[in-house]
Amino acid sequence: MLLANVIPPGCKISGVRISRLQQSIFFALSCGVTSSLFAAESTNNTAAVVEEKDVKQLESVVVVGKRTSEAEIAIGKGKTQNTVAITHQALLSAPAGTSGLKMLEQLAGFNVQTNDPLGLYEFGNSVSVRAFNFQQIGFVLDDIPLGRNDAFGGSPIFRYVDNENINRVIASTGTGDVTFPSYVSLGPSIEYQTLAPNSEAGGTVVATIGSDSLRRSFIKLETGEHAGWSGYLSRSKIDSDLWRGPGDIDREHIDAKARFESQAGHELTFKIVYNNLDDYDVPYISYTQYNGLANDLFGRSGRKFAYIDYLPDLPETTQGVKFSNSGYNQYYSLARNKRKDTLYGVSGKFIINPIIQNKTTVYYEDKKGFGVSPEAYSTSLALYNAQKDIIQNLYAPKGIQYGLSSMDGERYGINTAFQIDLEDHYLETGVWLEYDKYHRKQARYNIQDGNPSLQALLNEPVHLQRDYQSKREISQFYVQDKWQINPKISTTLGVKAVNFDYQVKGYRNATDYIQQQQPQIDKTWKDNFLPYLGILYKPNTRDEIFASFAQNMALPRGADDILTQSAPTIPAPSAETSDNFEIGYRLNHPQFNASIAAYLTNFNNRIQAYASPIPGSTQVENWYQNVGKSQAWGAELSGTYKPTWLANKVVINGNLTFNQTELKDNLSNLKIAGNEIPDSPEIIVQLGTTYEINDWVLLNLSAKHIGKRYTNLINTEQTPSFTLVNAYLDLGGKNNFGLFKDIKLRFNIDNIFDKDYIGSIYSTVNTPSVFFTGAERSYQASLTFAF
Repeated sequence: MLLANVIPPGCKISGVRISRLQQSIFFALSCGVTSSLFAAESTNNTAAVVEEKDVKQLESVVVVGKRTSEAEIAIGKGKTQNTVAITHQALLSAPAGTSGLKMLEQLAGFNVQTNDPLGLYEFGNSVSVRAFNFQQIGFVLDDIPLGRNDAFGGSPIFRYVDNENINRVIASTGTGDVTFPSYVSLGPSIEYQTLAPNSEAGGTVVATIGSDSLRRSFIKLETGEHAGWSGYLSRSKIDSDLWRGPGDIDREHIDAKARFESQAGHELTFKIVYNNLDDYDVPYISYTQYNGLANDLFGRSGRKFAYIDYLPDLPETTQGVKFSNSGYNQYYSLARNKRKDTLYGVSGKFIINPIIQNKTTVYYEDKKGFGVSPEAYSTSLALYNAQKDIIQNLYAPKGIQYGLSSMDGERYGINTAFQIDLEDHYLETGVWLEYDKYHRKQARYNIQDGNPSLQALLNEPVHLQRDYQSKREISQFYVQDKWQINPKISTTLGVKAVNFDYQVKGYRNATDYIQQQQPQIDKTWKDNFLPYLGILYKPNTRDEIFASFAQNMALPRGADDILTQSAPTIPAPSAETSDNFEIGYRLNHPQFNASIAAYLTNFNNRIQAYASPIPGSTQVENWYQNVGKSQAWGAELSGTYKPTWLANKVVINGNLTFNQTELKDNLSNLKIAGNEIPDSPEIIVQLGTTYEINDWVLLNLSAKHIGKRYTNLINTEQTPSFTLVNAYLDLGGKNNFGLFKDIKLRFNIDNIFDKDYIGSIYSTVNTPSVFFTGAERSYQASLTFAF
């Protein structure tokens, strides 16, 4: 039913199409139209009369729980593609401080792996959905695109959110749409929406303690609304030991938002996010090390394989050089990361006339940081000898080297769209422009006496590795039409044109210094016709059938790594492309809601990451290889059930994913066709039960099963499947104790049965892989109160 058919003369609304539920509410409450008139309109063909109470029951959202996402949002009602979501109340069930990436593990189809309980160690995180991995998924925060997801030089989502400030996370697992601003997405699009400022002044305080000496504080102050202005400021601080090995993590996060709403309906929102992270690395390990078969110098094995926190006495491998033994690179203080990121954004919604509005967002991001890793004496000596006669002021190595890799950059852009509501047609056209400049510098330095426990001598470079700049200039133009053909059928048809200009120049690697060259490589990838087609059919007021098709193109992931490791004459890789098909059914009924979707994705020029050890270092580096065509197909099912026969106190939710992937082409020197894509589990199952004992006590038990995963392209190594069980207990609720209100105490236990499992995988081509082990059982207690 169209809005024009429902709103009587004299009632006005801004030019945005609203749902049937919103129509009925607006109809009954704002315009005072009687239920008999609504019934006469809605039953035009049958001349039946529907009573008001039946209409309300028909249109209401029926599956509701204290920690359950609203049904219509959770299953993506009204969308032409498979869309799943979690909302604020559901996010509050997660342990305090959970990273923005780990939040996704609650959604159907997502295989999220983290090194630590909260997902804070950035290099230990991974995510895949269908056959897409983290670097092929697009992320947006409050209409601000977040660019590439690289932990070192990118803008991954986990730096820019606190779960207390998230309103909802909405994910399209496959096709996305043409309006989504991303140059990395090959289909999946994920939007994080933060809470709007509260209309009343007040605040929230959360204090948390937990395993591994975790201490976290969160405080948020709300200004309330004054003459159309409102805002908030929040700060969180995390201090924790690493769960395996020596070292700690220190994270400070600040969110600030101000909002203005005019009487004419215009809106302006100002946003600042600041994140300061300082942590120590944990080592990746192989199965040989994990099983204790590597003859480890320090006798390490198992899930808690870690760097050492003492200075061993090892024999010299070069006579007269005390710390020449490469075993000294296992000392923990030489593996550290520090990042500081600030994101600014201004968003506006402007009502031009009753049928046209404009939404515009401008943003700026500043980022800087460094990482430290050790380098063995023999490796440093070889490169020192190769560069010493070419580069002035180098120093001979004294022992283990201090490997410093620093970065800085800025990113800014504009995303603007005009939306036109013509009753049967909802038109949108827009443009997104972005400029991303990135600078990386890397060198090896002496340490005092070559001793890994002493001070780095940054005035004594031993050899130089990198000093280059890369830049990305992005443009995207699109037009889209949502056509309401009749009350039961609607379509979405869109097309976008993308242009990715890329440049890298400078000293890209140690060889460039030796050959005294600073190459400049320029490349453009573009496509002027990337279509999207979606169809939605409503057989009745509660059920929907949807189908969609989309073509996508992404700037080759790992472009910096590819083009800084090769000779200037080697051509840049082709852009990755995908064709995405899906069809599904969703329903929203009095006791349950559900969504099921089947999908097929075909990739061209798929670029697959693979890990290779850095010579002389404790770290690996991701390299990238074009593996040609690949395919994924499968199905995703998610739903929620609240049975009346359990007195409406129990909510059961779950999701099931079946995923088949296949590489279609062989490499020039290796047979891989017919193999599965690494780190793509065939089965993912998640179940949860929430028992609302009374208004003050809530208990939840959940489990997630991840199937077996191959670790390399030749499929000769596989991780076992595993199941994790988590629980939390909420005590408290709505109350008023004078100054303080809504006091709550929450206890979380993750990995209740202390399952020993493999988490994130650094996949390889034809060798055994390396990986991070999953976290052991962890506990957390959080006290929350508002004022």
